[in-house]
Order: sequence, then C-alpha cells, then structure tokens
Amino acid sequence: MIEPPERLPVTPRTGRFLVLAGVFICAACGLVYELELVALASYLIGDSVTQASVVLSVMVFAMGIGSLLAKRLRCRAAAGFGLIEAALALVGGCSAMTLYAAFAWAGDRGEVWASGSRYLFVAFSLAIGVLIGAEVPLLMVLIQRVRRQDAGGAVADLFAADYVGALVGGLAFPFLLLPWFGQLTGALLTGAVNVLAGGALVFGLFGRDLSGRCRWILLATNVTVLAVLASAAVLVDDFERAARRAVYGSDIRVAVRTGVQEVVLTGGRRESLDLFLDGRLRVSGRDEHRYHRALVQPAMRGGPHARVLVLGGGDGLAAREVLRHSGVRRVDIVEIDPGVVKLARSDPALSELNGHVYRDPRVRVVHADAFHWLRGPHGRRLPYDVVVADLPDPGITASTKLYSQEFYGLVARALTDGGRFAVHAGPVGTRPHTYWTVDATLRAAGLATTPYRVTGRHSGFAAGPDRTADSTVQPRDWGFVLAARGPEGLVGASDSAILRAGARAARQVRPAQRHPVAPSTLVHPRYAD
Repeated sequence: MIEPPERLPVTPRTGRFLVLAGVFICAACGLVYELELVALASYLIGDSVTQASVVLSVMVFAMGIGSLLAKRLRCRAAAGFGLIEAALALVGGCSAMTLYAAFAWAGDRGEVWASGSRYLFVAFSLAIGVLIGAEVPLLMVLIQRVRRQDAGGAVADLFAADYVGALVGGLAFPFLLLPWFGQLTGALLTGAVNVLAGGALVFGLFGRDLSGRCRWILLATNVTVLAVLASAAVLVDDFERAARRAVYGSDIRVAVRTGVQEVVLTGGRRESLDLFLDGRLRVSGRDEHRYHRALVQPAMRGGPHARVLVLGGGDGLAAREVLRHSGVRRVDIVEIDPGVVKLARSDPALSELNGHVYRDPRVRVVHADAFHWLRGPHGRRLPYDVVVADLPDPGITASTKLYSQEFYGLVARALTDGGRFAVHAGPVGTRPHTYWTVDATLRAAGLATTPYRVTGRHSGFAAGPDRTADSTVQPRDWGFVLAARGPEGLVGASDSAILRAGARAARQVRPAQRHPVAPSTLVHPRYAD
C-alpha cells in the first residue's frame, strides 16, 4: 500500500473529491477526442461504419499499451500525469486541424485518403489512445496517496467517475460542441479544458511533491500547450477558409453547416455552379441536365404522371425535369435538409438552374427523412404515378438504408398500379457490384426492373453525386434502374422505347449482364463504399 503524503493542502476527503473530479473531466475530454476523430473520418473519408470501427478498435488497443507504459511512471505519478495531460491536450486538441489540413492540401478532393494519408488518421487514434490509457494507472496511485483504501474500492471510484465523465463528453459533443463551435474550435476548446484540469489537479493538490525543476518544466509545458491552442483558436476561421479554397477552389460563394451536413456552393454562373454536400459534388452546372434528364424522363414518359414524388432532390433539379411534362398536377419533394431547399430558393444561380421550381404552386416540400416519411401515414395516403429517388450514392453508409429492400417495399406501397420508380444506382462499369445490388434489391421488393446507363464524355463531364477532381478527364458512366409496380408497368420491347423517348443518351444494360448478387436489407447491407 502506498503511504499518503505527510502534508496535503486539503483534507483527504476533499482531496479524494478533487482527484475524482479530475478523472471526470479528463474522461469527458478523452471521449470527445474519440468522437471528433470518428466524425472527421466519416466526413473526409466516408463509410462511417468502417471509420468508427477503425478509430475505436485502434484506440482501445492503444489504451492497453498506454496502461502498460504508465507502470514506469508510478514513482513520479503527479509529474507523469501532468505531462500526459498536456500531451493529450496538444495532440487531441490539434488533431482536427492537422487532419483537415492534410485532407485539404495533401490530397486532391479526397483521393489520397484512400491510400497513404489514411495512416495519419490511425496514428492520431493510436497516440490519443496511448495517452488516455496511461491516465488511469497514475490516477490510481494518486488517489491512494490522498487516502488509503483497498484497491477494489479505489478502482470502483475511479471507473465510476470515468464512465460518468464519458457520458457527459459523449452528450456534449453532438449537442454542444459540434453545433455551437464546430469540429475545429470544439477540439481546441476541449484541449484547453483538458490541460487546465490536469494542471490544476497536479499543482493544486500534489505541487509539494514536485521538485523545483519538475515544477518549472511542467508549468512551461502547460503554458506552451495553452498558447498553441489559443493561437490556433484565433486563426481557426482563416485556416478554415483557406482549407475550403484548397478543397473546393477559389470561387466559394456559400459555405454553411446545416443541422444535417456541410453545404458548399461554388461558381457565380449556372454553367460554372458546383454544389457540394459533405465534400461530395452533387450538382455541376456544366452537365447536371444529362444526369437529371436520364433519371427523370424515362419514368415520366412511361405512363400517367399526374402525381409525382421526389425523394431527396432538395436542389429542385429533378423537380424541374418533372415539371417539363404536361399533365403534372402535384410534385411532392421529401428533403431532409431545409438548408439545401433554402439555398435552392434564394441563391440566384441555383434557383435559375432549377427553373425557380419552388415558385410553382404544384410543388410542395416536406422536410423529413425519406424512409420515415414513407413508413408513416403520409406514404400511404396519396399513391403516386411516379417516384424519383434523387439520393446520395448507394455506397455511402449514411444512405444505405435508402437502397434497402425495406425502403423499396415502402416505395412500392406508395405507387399506383403500374406506377414507375426511377433510381440512381451508381456507375455500371467501375462499381458493378453496387449497381447490380440495387437492381437485385428492387426485384426482391417485388418490382419489375429495367437497368440502363448514360455514358459520360471525356471532356466537361462530371461523374454525378460522387465525382472527384479527376473525373473531368476520365470517362465515367451513370447507372440507373427504372422499376415498376407489377410487370404490367414495363412490358418487353416498350422498355427500349421508353428509354429512347426519355433520354437519347441512355442505353439499356442487358439483363444477361446481371451479376449474381443478393439484395441489400437494413440488417444486412451489401453495398461497399
């Protein structure tokens, strides 16, 4: 048993409370660092399930290494704990800015993140995990020095404070730090809290145990870390603007973070307009008309189209193609992000591109998740002749449920007999597994399908919702599936006639080319990012 020090500035009971308060704050900061890495990885790299698994597994593994390494610091527990908290505050607080800088300047709109730069992300997870893991053994020594108690009771107290702190940190990140301060400033603020809490605990409670040299070294380290974090916080706005210009170009007109995603609009004219959602290009004014006509026209020309439902498509471009047809009486748009609709209404270039569709009295907007909206009473109340899914790419984890068998079953329920459903299914040539999984999932939901594609050009071609910077010089293709409720919706040779009438650049993909893939469901998604 470690003997308590001869002199403490407070009573043992108060000292024990202060140590547990320090555990609480440090645990909250540690979890914020973990969640920050997961959120940033999902935004910069994509595939949130994979990135969360990598971050958490590497971090937990590193915590075990940190616990073993901390055994060598037990004889100088107070000084070791102070230095570890300073290092954790510096690494964790600056992690978001460092990773974002690597993404903005070392990569080309994200391509490099598929290879070497991903290791930088793992390195931060490993470093933060090692430092977090080293905290508990040293805190165990410190709490025993404050008041002697059995090891089981001390461990119980430490882990209780640690878990409660993790709860507070886990709730503070999405509800306080992220919406109020953003990812960069939130991480810097967390680092400042971390270093202040660690320094206050060491100097206030165990300062008498530090040698003069150790005290000055620890004080200088903490002041330096605070100065770095404060300087970064002052420069964070300029840094973010410069990083955005490196990612999106110099002609950024709008850059806002809504409650759903980051929305960036570049270009001043409709021909040069680009709309990015969470770093992915969703609209390019140069050739978006080819994508949206191929998506909408075959379904609209295949039969009645008085009532049309657009899932997603808050930019209004799919609705623009729908309204080109006479006989349309109502267009319902279900868009989860009000910020996108607000931009489509108010931005001069984007509203000109969509033909000012939101001024048309036939267009109605509902701000809701498409899956939950279809599952509710609204999806059953009004059957639709045509449903158009203008949604993010099926390979993105967040939208996997919108390409599931359950979702397509809800769409089928909202269709009239013989109604048509148009889906963007990703490129046929470069991602055939994803494309044919969409087709198989539609058929598993009881819909008859006609696969078709539009091949892109070598020059001036944007590869649709998942375009990267080099797609203007490499040929790509958009893949679509036209589905109908019941085989009478798509009959034999009429399929080709529908496609020719709807989009002259479109051509059918022969059913014999179908890959033997299984449908995707909510509990067993089969799309790869």
